[in-house]
Parts: sequence; structure tokens; C-alpha cells
Amino acid sequence: MGAESVPRREVVTGRPRTPAGRTAPVPTPHPAARDESALHVLMRRQLRAGLAVTALLTAALGLLPVLLRILPLSGASPRVPLAVWLLLGVAPYPALLAIGAWYVRRAEHNESAPAAHAPAEHS
Repeated sequence: MGAESVPRREVVTGRPRTPAGRTAPVPTPHPAARDESALHVLMRRQLRAGLAVTALLTAALGLLPVLLRILPLSGASPRVPLAVWLLLGVAPYPALLAIGAWYVRRAEHNESAPAAHAPAEHS
């Protein structure tokens, strides 16, 4: 068995020097990797938007049974009044579309400019 080459150990105490004797420039990290607080701000804003949509949907759809309860229904008639069909079949959809459109706009706004809303970086 022959002698195996062992890599030479170096002690690093500062920036590497170039052949001209100057210190090599330190590469700057990517802005997204440099500022993790912007990512946390984005995540908090998206969570807040998601919770707001969940609350709006819960309130809007949770009120449907209440509205059905207070509608004057004819107890003896097997026919379902037109108001019930309108309330269940038509009324929720514009609200769902409006809430969905708001959420998409909010999410795109949060993702397009996270650094504009991030706290100032202290150097």
C-alpha cells in the first residue's frame, strides 16, 4: 500500500489575499437570502390574509342557517319558497367571488413588494 496524499491544513484568520497583496472582495449574498425578516413579514401577511378570508367565509356561510330560520316558511306546504332557493343557490356566489378576488389581489400585492413593507435593516 502506497502513501496516501493528505490535504494540507490551513488556518484561516482573515480574508484571502490576492496575488497583488490586496484582500479579495467578500461576495455579497443575494438580497432575498440576506434579509430573512422580509420573508417572515411576507409569511405573516399571507397568514393574516388567509385568516381574514377564513373568518369572512365562516361568517358569510354561517349566517345562511340563521337567515333560513328567520324566513317565513309555510309549514304545511311541501313547496320550498323561492326565497330559499335564491338564498342558497344565488346569494353565496357573488360573496365567494368577491372574497376570492380580494384574497388573490392581497396575496399578489404581498408577494410583489415584500421589501417595501419590511422593517428597516440596521447596519
